[in-house]
Parts: sequence; structure tokens; C-alpha cells
Amino acid sequence: MTFQELETKIKEYKADGKKLFTTSSFQTHSLVMLHMLSRIDNSIPVYFINTGYLFPDTIAFKDQVAKEFGIKVLDVKSSMPRNMQVGNDGKLLFTSDPDYCCYINKTQPTDALLQEHDIWINGVRADQSAVRAAMKVEQPAPHNTFRFHPMLDWNAKMIFQYIREHNLPRHPMDAKGYMSIGCEPCTRKMDPEMQEREARWFGMKKTECGLHTDLISK
Repeated sequence: MTFQELETKIKEYKADGKKLFTTSSFQTHSLVMLHMLSRIDNSIPVYFINTGYLFPDTIAFKDQVAKEFGIKVLDVKSSMPRNMQVGNDGKLLFTSDPDYCCYINKTQPTDALLQEHDIWINGVRADQSAVRAAMKVEQPAPHNTFRFHPMLDWNAKMIFQYIREHNLPRHPMDAKGYMSIGCEPCTRKMDPEMQEREARWFGMKKTECGLHTDLISK
């Protein structure tokens, strides 16, 4: 979807009285959509899902980007304290049940956002994983809402060409070999033979946190 097509769609949603929001992990590749949205309507709230396990570099980069782009960024987090996020063995859930950890810290807080909005503008790309390749530009989501995926037909080459053209900042961990950056315990540097999402939850046969599997209405 081009900038002009995205602008037209945003205007259509707003003309219909739809309440919009977006989420962002504030990785380098996620900045293209944020930059375009900031040029179209910087009043659209950007929610930052703060799991409590993120790299300090990500927190600092989020603040930098919010200031540079002039966007409204709001933190959202789980209502469950970390000291309660343990399994029967007493270990933190990211070590014993990463799916449930993601559910508590990412899926539940985002589900609550869907209850308050109509359209979730989401930056997934089809080239990132098989799950995302099966998505459509517009898809029903829980609570009678819709997911809108304007970046679905973009690929990594297009993303980084836009970043160069507009001189967008880069996440400081890019230079250290990190390409897909999530929570600190579940993120590692990429090996040359890896696909982008395989550096997350390495060795766990897991490439999605639940936001793009649980929060889609079938």
C-alpha cells in the first residue's frame, strides 16, 4: 500500500467515525508505518506494549522516535505484577511457559485496547512469516473491530529503501546483529541462515507472541 492509499484509507475510516489506534515495537523496520502515519495524522495514538522485559535500548529509542516524529505514544502493560507471573515450579513464565507469558504481557493488554477502538492499524508484513503471509489487508478482530495491515505487501528491501530516503533513525541494536528485537530473555542475534523471526524464542518452536494468532476473528 502506498502513502497515498494509506492516507485515503485513514480518511475513510475517520469519515465513518471509526476510532483508530496503532501499536509499535519500535524496531527499525516498524518505523516506516509510524513515519507515514505521523505525516497523515499524528493524533492517532501509538501504543507501546511494555512487557517489563524489554531492552533499555528499545525504551530509549521509543522516546527518541516519539519526539522526532511528533507522535503520541502511550505505554500499555499487564495488570498482573511480575512477582505473580510464575509457574508451578516458581520460575518466571518466560522460562517455563513463554506462550502464557506473551498472553499475559502482550495479548491481554492489546485485547483491552480493541474493546475501546474500532480499527487496529498493524504493521505486519507477509514476508515475515507463514502466519503473516496468510493475512489480508483488512481482517475482523475481536469485539467487532478490524485489523488493518497497510504494510502487508511491503518487503524488507522496500522498508530499508524508505528508511534511507527519509533518513529515519535506526534502533541502536541493529548494529550489534539484532534484526527482530523483542523481550530481552527471548531475543538473540541472528545467524546468517535464519529468517527474521527465528531469532525470537530461539529453540522453542515459536515465532509468534499471540497478537497475530489470538487476536484475529476466524
